[in-house]
Amino acid sequence: MAKRKTAKSESGEPTHALVIVESPAKAKTIGKFLGSGFTVEASIGHVRDLPQGAAQIPAQYKGESWSNLGVNVNDNFTPIYIVPPGKSKQIKLLKDKLKDADALYLATDEDREGEAISWHLLEILKPKVPVHRLVFHEITKDAIQAALKSPRDVDDGLVRAQETRRILDRLYGYEVSPLLWRKVRPKLSAGRVQSVAVRLIVERERERMAFVSAMWWDLIGKFAKTDAQELQADIVSVDGRRIPAGKDFDSATGKLKNNELMLLDGPAAAALVERIRNGQFRVTNIEDKPYTSKPYAPFTTSTLQQEANRKLSFTARRTMQVAQSLYENGHITYMRTDSTNLAQVAIEDARRLVAEEYGGDYLPAEARVYKGKVKNAQEAHEAIRPAGHPFELPGTLRNSLNADEFKIFDMIWKRTIASQMADARGRRIMITIEGEGCVFQVSGKTIDFPGYLRAYVEGSDTPDAELADQEVVLPSVTVGEALKCIGMEAKEHHTQSPSRFSEAALTKALEERGIGRPSTYASIIDTIQNRNYAFKKGGALVPTWVAFSVVKLLEDHLGRLVDYQFTAQMEDDLDAISRGEREYVDYLNSFYFGNGTPGLKPQLENKSEEIDARSISRIEIGTPEGGEPVYVRVGRYSPFVEQGDRTASLQEETPPDEVTLEAALKLLDQAAQGDEPLGMCPDTSKPVYLKTGRFGPYVQRGTMEDEEKPQNASLLKGMVPADVDLATALKLLTLPRNLGNNPQNNESVMAFNGRFGPYVKSGEETRSLPAEISPIDVTLEQALHLLSQPKQHGRGRAAAKREPLKVFEDSPVTTQKVQLLDGRYGPYVTDGETNASLPKGTAVEELTFQEALDLLAARAALGPPKKKAKKKAAKSEAAPKKSATKRKTTKKAAVKSSKKKA
Repeated sequence: MAKRKTAKSESGEPTHALVIVESPAKAKTIGKFLGSGFTVEASIGHVRDLPQGAAQIPAQYKGESWSNLGVNVNDNFTPIYIVPPGKSKQIKLLKDKLKDADALYLATDEDREGEAISWHLLEILKPKVPVHRLVFHEITKDAIQAALKSPRDVDDGLVRAQETRRILDRLYGYEVSPLLWRKVRPKLSAGRVQSVAVRLIVERERERMAFVSAMWWDLIGKFAKTDAQELQADIVSVDGRRIPAGKDFDSATGKLKNNELMLLDGPAAAALVERIRNGQFRVTNIEDKPYTSKPYAPFTTSTLQQEANRKLSFTARRTMQVAQSLYENGHITYMRTDSTNLAQVAIEDARRLVAEEYGGDYLPAEARVYKGKVKNAQEAHEAIRPAGHPFELPGTLRNSLNADEFKIFDMIWKRTIASQMADARGRRIMITIEGEGCVFQVSGKTIDFPGYLRAYVEGSDTPDAELADQEVVLPSVTVGEALKCIGMEAKEHHTQSPSRFSEAALTKALEERGIGRPSTYASIIDTIQNRNYAFKKGGALVPTWVAFSVVKLLEDHLGRLVDYQFTAQMEDDLDAISRGEREYVDYLNSFYFGNGTPGLKPQLENKSEEIDARSISRIEIGTPEGGEPVYVRVGRYSPFVEQGDRTASLQEETPPDEVTLEAALKLLDQAAQGDEPLGMCPDTSKPVYLKTGRFGPYVQRGTMEDEEKPQNASLLKGMVPADVDLATALKLLTLPRNLGNNPQNNESVMAFNGRFGPYVKSGEETRSLPAEISPIDVTLEQALHLLSQPKQHGRGRAAAKREPLKVFEDSPVTTQKVQLLDGRYGPYVTDGETNASLPKGTAVEELTFQEALDLLAARAALGPPKKKAKKKAAKSEAAPKKSATKRKTTKKAAVKSSKKKA
């Protein structure tokens, strides 16, 4: 990587300077703070990257053995950079603007990605004017003016670290992923951090599958003082033997770890109630201990994502999208940081607000200084806080921010202020009550001074309400005081399996292990779901069986690549490269070719022959007594249960811990019953079956041995297999039904069970059936009545021009507004010329302008759809005024062009 020395800033404001940032929104905000001598433009993300496929590899490299990687591993890991599809027009715009400028300012973000974008801009634009690198933590007038006064060079250490990380991820993904395609399933991907995150999720599910629940009973006693004040206490011991709690049971066996504990079952607990309920009880001990609680540190990227997930139920992606918008519009500081530091001016602002908003009692004598506990924290950066000086108050922004932006800003503001507030103080009280050989205890908590809790309580939207919930006030008692038992209840308890990872919990686990960078966690969690490694269930990440198979392959054959300590060490090494403490070519050589320990390349040699795909795709569930083992097999298209020669389909999103041995055997029995017909079809004399497939239950007429292909029909929405008899199955198999002719146009009227629900059709006209009318029962008269009504759009709305789900800024390619629309086959984005569908699993509310542009650029690079390409080719062939030779040439060119575009 060539080092470019940038020019130092000259005194005085330039006559005309070009400032380049990443996004149009950031450009708009910065433009407000600069004079007329500055033009601010956006690069719209990265301007160069490694090739994304064979079609993007430059012709001169296509014959090289390493060309598929986009990195010349034989020449010091030299990357091959190309301009991504759709970026050429924007680059031309920047070059044109630069021609009229007498200085270039690169104001991309201050992290490694931002530094790399600045470096790539220099490589492409090749400026002949002075170049200045602007760095700032917040987009405010003061920050921009300060950056202009003290520009710096592009930091080659940061650029090299980003490039090394990019090459490392490319080598890992492009070398390991093909192995997964061959041995598990096509279109899977492996990644340096992604695969380790999947392993964490799978390991937690394995713990849940191995978990054996345990049951125990205890007692809850209700006691009263002579003045009628009551308190409720839990039994802790009987005749000197402690009553167990959940932690006392072995999760693998469900048995007690210590047999000396008193394990009560239901009858024993009931007998104990009868024995002691009329006994004498008195207070034997009172513990009153003071406690102090310190405020939380200001937000880092990771803690912001975690708290927004807990408090607001925001995904990591949604949180980062909102934070990006707040930063680019000048409301918060840079949102990709792992530091808890605050600038001195921010500390002073926060302390002033504490005194003004909450009073002097809430202001500690000295300012609080926070040091990051996370590995690789960059202390030179700041925590996420409100931008500017003085801080904007949340109330002043309520009308200018959207709902999500206000929630995140309010949370950041409160957390920042609370970080400079006094400690919370209180007392924890434990009362012990004894009688009839039994010991009961009850705990209480009082808050004497709320301190920082008055402003911010983690996980709560309303601090005051949370303070009230935190307090447990007990009646005043004295040691030796007699209490009357006024109630005694036996209560059953069960141990709980380990909780699955939420997004917040996974983010925390990765950060604590030093795996990856917090700024990448949102995209990693998205990738895990988009690649079918996990799905959401009630906010928890549930691994698929595909994830089990992939993790099994990596653990058994490439264990180092998913080792937690090894992956964390890679982050340390990359940070050392950014500081200039380690040479990046040596590091990449060691990782790829090996140095003392096997590198990636030698580890993968012969793996394709060594790995048994059948073994990798089998996950053992258990073995019934006297029977064969039962497995879940990951098939090429869907998972299924297998025992010997018996198999049963398994829906893709079945939580693995629900596929117990009992459940698997039941599925196998049901599949065997599916081999028995419901009856015979009176019209064809063929058997009719009720079966379960990868997409759910369906009915089938005929068998695979018949000359004709068997006819299948899905069950209607709301139907369950138990409702399906032979008569119902035969009705389902009539779909699509011909109800008769439409007297208006003499066209057939048909009833369908479609992808989006049941409907009727005549000619080009279609109408959805209301919920109360079934396609197997609808009459011709009902269908004609529906067809005569105005066409409805969606749920009962009259057809109208479809409103966009989102409207972004103008496209730099077409200059038209980029819009997110809801189409027949799902949401898509358009710039007026190109349409691009959203990838599976993408939440429409989280789509950003940059992501929309990337989707459109990728779709445009593929050329027009096949139908359009064919039409163009046909048009070329039909040109009447060309000579035979010319027509022949044109036809070949058109067909060639058509194939290339398609």
